[in-house]
Amino acid sequence: MTTFVLVAGAWHGPWAWDRVVPFLHDAGARTLAPALGEGDVGLHDHADQVVAALDGVEDGDVVLVGHSYAGLVVREAADRRPDRVRRLVLVDGWAGADGTSLYDLAPAPFVQALRDRTSDGLIAAPPPAAVGIDDPDDAAWLAERLRPQPARTFEEPTRLTGAVDRIPGTAILCRPSAYPFEQCAKAIGYPAVPIDGPHDVMLTRPGALARLILGAGA
Repeated sequence: MTTFVLVAGAWHGPWAWDRVVPFLHDAGARTLAPALGEGDVGLHDHADQVVAALDGVEDGDVVLVGHSYAGLVVREAADRRPDRVRRLVLVDGWAGADGTSLYDLAPAPFVQALRDRTSDGLIAAPPPAAVGIDDPDDAAWLAERLRPQPARTFEEPTRLTGAVDRIPGTAILCRPSAYPFEQCAKAIGYPAVPIDGPHDVMLTRPGALARLILGAGA
């Protein structure tokens, strides 16, 4: 049986996958959604937590899924445990070579906007509309759950040995997109699969996203 380890992006938590998980379970898969640390932590701390989750999967194979910022996290974790991960799936995921931070990958105006939202080492959560959620009920649900993001997670450069590049990967790309996720996918050699929906597509089209994740992990 395949275990899908689902890692949420910045400002989000495991709850971000709540609408997707039932579809994966209906298909016979297991799921695990680790929480990433808050406060004074960085990218490498988050990768440590995903590694711990991988080490806790006792049998079967693992498909490691990362949304947005977590694209960097899951690739670093997989690089440390290449024998535990059968495939990587990035959902609108940031990704780059060894030594690359999210701030290196993102457009300069976006980086400046994030720095302007940073105080005491934390980046304030954006409004739901910034991740494409405009339905009033969904926006209210999301707004009460988003949490500040540790600034170090965007500043620290990823540490990769090259082992992750031997693991097959797929990039699921939301359309339309204002960010260079397609370029990230091309740079690391991941084939792209499109899905019509906003950046937080797991909230608006969970069934369609689950089908693409299952297909990528097949």
